[in-house]
Amino acid sequence: MGTAQKIIPHYTYEDYVHWEGNWELIEGFPIAMSPAPIPRHQLIGGALYAEFHFALKKCSHCRAYLPSDYKVKEDTILQPDIMVLCQTPKNKFIDFAPSLVAEILSPSTALRDRNTKYEIYQQQGIKYYLIVDINTNSIEIYELKNGQYQITPANADGSFEFIFEDECRVNVPLNEVWKE
Repeated sequence: MGTAQKIIPHYTYEDYVHWEGNWELIEGFPIAMSPAPIPRHQLIGGALYAEFHFALKKCSHCRAYLPSDYKVKEDTILQPDIMVLCQTPKNKFIDFAPSLVAEILSPSTALRDRNTKYEIYQQQGIKYYLIVDINTNSIEIYELKNGQYQITPANADGSFEFIFEDECRVNVPLNEVWKE
């Protein structure tokens, strides 16, 4: 008798859209996004979104978005906490690389955000990846240079100038998100 064959389901976007609740899908593997984030996670996320929203008012193409489905490929759908898009989505999901993605760490997502998603975002050519740590009140800014993320420090005043695809330059006071 031979060895038993292991059957591991492999899901795609077509499966994903029928699920109830909040999920992500990474290389066909479903990941439940529950329980809901803690209030401080939401507070800091809202503050960061607001800073980008107001800074981008001067740009003609770029806008800040709260969690939406980012379809990387048929079997990989992510929901970043915040995205900056410099083109208008034409589907029910984002099907192009955002210009910026921010993930707010939580105990259940930190390892995935720092490793799996980091690699996916880097491979997708997302220019900026922000990792927000609400426990240490810090934001790590990763900028894509020559196909690799490099950590880039904020200015001494806690602000950072982001330059997006359409040559939109915005100075975002990142330190403002910690003022509760």
